[in-house]
Amino acid sequence: MKKNLFENKYGRFSEDYREYIITDPRTPRPWFNYMWNPKYAGLISHTGGGFSFVDTPRDNRLTRMRYNCLPWDRPGRYVMIRDNDSKKYWSLSWAPTLDVKYKFYECRHGLGYTSVETEFDNIKGTLTYFVPRDLNGEIWKVRLVNTGKTQKNLGIYAFTELMMGNALNDIINQPNDKHFTDIHYDKKHQTLTATRRYWVLNKKVSVEQPNLDWKHWLLFTSTLPVTGYDSSLDAFIGRWRSETNPVAVENGKMGNTEITAGDPVAALQSELTLAPGEEKEFAIVMIVNDKEEENPFEGLDWKDIRNISRCKKRFDELNKWWDNYLSHFSIESPDDDINLMLNVWNQYQAAVTFDMARNSGYYHGGLLFGTGMRDQFQDILGVVLADPERVRARLLNALRFQFSDGSTLHNFFKLTDWGERTNHSDTPLWIPFGLIEYLNETGDMSILDEDVTFYDGGSANVYEHLKRAVDYAISATTERGIPKMMNGDWNDTLDKVGPKGKGETIWGGFFLAYIIKKSFELLKKKGDFETQARWHSTYDHLGKVINAVAWDGEWYIRAFKDNGEPLGTHEAEQGKIFINSQTWSVISGLAPKARGSKALESTAKLLERDNGIQICWPSYTTVEEDVGLISRCVPGKKENGAIFNHASSWFVLASFLNGDTDKAFSVFKKMLPVNSSKRIDRYEIEPYVFAEYVTSPDHPTEGQASHSWLTGTAVWMLRNGMDQIAGFKTSLEGITIEPAIPSSWNGFSATRKFRGKTIKLTCKKAGNNQSQVKKINGEPVEKLSITPALYEEDVINVEIVF
Repeated sequence: MKKNLFENKYGRFSEDYREYIITDPRTPRPWFNYMWNPKYAGLISHTGGGFSFVDTPRDNRLTRMRYNCLPWDRPGRYVMIRDNDSKKYWSLSWAPTLDVKYKFYECRHGLGYTSVETEFDNIKGTLTYFVPRDLNGEIWKVRLVNTGKTQKNLGIYAFTELMMGNALNDIINQPNDKHFTDIHYDKKHQTLTATRRYWVLNKKVSVEQPNLDWKHWLLFTSTLPVTGYDSSLDAFIGRWRSETNPVAVENGKMGNTEITAGDPVAALQSELTLAPGEEKEFAIVMIVNDKEEENPFEGLDWKDIRNISRCKKRFDELNKWWDNYLSHFSIESPDDDINLMLNVWNQYQAAVTFDMARNSGYYHGGLLFGTGMRDQFQDILGVVLADPERVRARLLNALRFQFSDGSTLHNFFKLTDWGERTNHSDTPLWIPFGLIEYLNETGDMSILDEDVTFYDGGSANVYEHLKRAVDYAISATTERGIPKMMNGDWNDTLDKVGPKGKGETIWGGFFLAYIIKKSFELLKKKGDFETQARWHSTYDHLGKVINAVAWDGEWYIRAFKDNGEPLGTHEAEQGKIFINSQTWSVISGLAPKARGSKALESTAKLLERDNGIQICWPSYTTVEEDVGLISRCVPGKKENGAIFNHASSWFVLASFLNGDTDKAFSVFKKMLPVNSSKRIDRYEIEPYVFAEYVTSPDHPTEGQASHSWLTGTAVWMLRNGMDQIAGFKTSLEGITIEPAIPSSWNGFSATRKFRGKTIKLTCKKAGNNQSQVKKINGEPVEKLSITPALYEEDVINVEIVF
């Protein structure tokens, strides 16, 4: 049976689903990808746009991206070709030479790389951008083919606009900030060496002058012999010009400029001759090296770096790395959209969010948020299967931003270790959430004994950090024992519900109960029966009080304001029902079965749309000062009534847990990008990854999506697929397999790696004369619970006939 490649007017997936192929560059918005390793990262669009950074996109930005630029997506990483005989020139990535009449264009966004192929004037060019796993830098690998019948004498011009340093300062103080740049050409290494004498590393916007040296060299080179260079953007581009028509390219000659001030560019010129039918390859390399020595090349094997064969090998190594990453879970189901998302793009997006948080993106900008504690402890859910060591290190690092009373910063910035304490009620509870998920995946109890400092001084082991987070949340409750809303909870825009300390978050009560329930197995294993009894009492009390005061008849109230008025009730004219208090009533286990079912039924009845579930309804059309920013946002977008995918993914989870498999599966399918983007010119953004939200019918642009890539939706939808549909549920003791199989399926197979074992699951519907059966390695069992350490085999075969 032929695979569905989910083609639209702009592109499609490859046969193996490992690439998204864009065939028309004039997409409704720039469609991005990521290339990165644990230290060096870059956004890369289908036209070569985006920016690069080391460690953090605000404080250590390397290249520029102009926000709200027209044309979109400028500047970028460009390789221009000039026919030295005809004087014609063009970019291998389509942009910025948009008016050139290309014979062919195709972009392939792959895993950690983007490849753009174009053809113009009998030159077929393929430009592949990637970040190797073993270098703090990026490679632009180029292949040129002469498809004509005459020799081509070509000029090669590779360039990118540099920034080097604090991206926020570059925007607000750029005329002064450009007085500290040093770029020189090293003839021996045929490389531009760039650095800065001054680095703004303020904790926030300030006129303070920290008097710091930028601690890096940026090196820009080619594997071809270099015949010219420029480091002055003004000299390279020319007056009253743009990236579209640099004077150096038009004239075929660089100015060989070196600068100690001014706007910087890294631009290199080379010459190449291609006989008819001839093909040649080369690479442009941009690397960052620590400025510990005066020699910019200290510790680098420059012959290795400037070797095209080695560049190609690094690309092969990157692909093998992703092969291994994706091998930790896979599913073969009857539905192509499920397979392509769960096997490739959902896992890939989850890996992106783990390293980019809600910070390094085209829509998030990389200037404001830093790394959120809430995001950090959720985003481990995808990566923990494949890279538990990095997750362990990430958890230990993030715990440093917890205070000794159990509260936390809301976000933090790498390099400065600064963040904001915003008093969001839910933030501390994501600490135990992430730690428990890590423990359930790995069984690594040793992490609990690690000693970690508190942000305000002192230290404790990780187990104590976990307990203090829960105890702080328990203490931050009102007289009747419901968590205070304070300055907001997961829904940041409910920021005026409880700033006086009297408002209550019902969702927060459900979330606290969920965290407590998830902790019971750990407390028992630790023998901490005093804490277990105390928390169990809190859990029981939360169930009683919330069900006594927050049931509105057909759904749960969302919150109580500082003045005691309910938020999210049938009597309201706007904001009658909010999704989170319905879904988490079930996820937490606090809702009696009848109420939980009714709450989900009401949610589906009032909030379900073509692309998922609205976050609330009706959207706010009138500002309510005692509710907050949600009522100022335009109706139908963002938190004010959009189909907010993160929250919608929790409806899917709650429905699975409630036994409503077909409803959960239906919404799960609606939410998949390949389905929600069917009206692509309305949807606009990338159809291969989840968006933060899709505009609801409460706005005229219904169906328009925004804020792609960096959303918690990625990990929750991935875990819905792995934990619920495929049924792999982890715990401290091991893994239990309980698939939720939709009625439309006759079966499926899945593979999951878990604690050194590979579990191969086969599910099939019973025939007429077959009975239901569960088997592990051929032996019938009552329950499919596996403790890996008890099995000598590396592969554990599980069979279900249902």
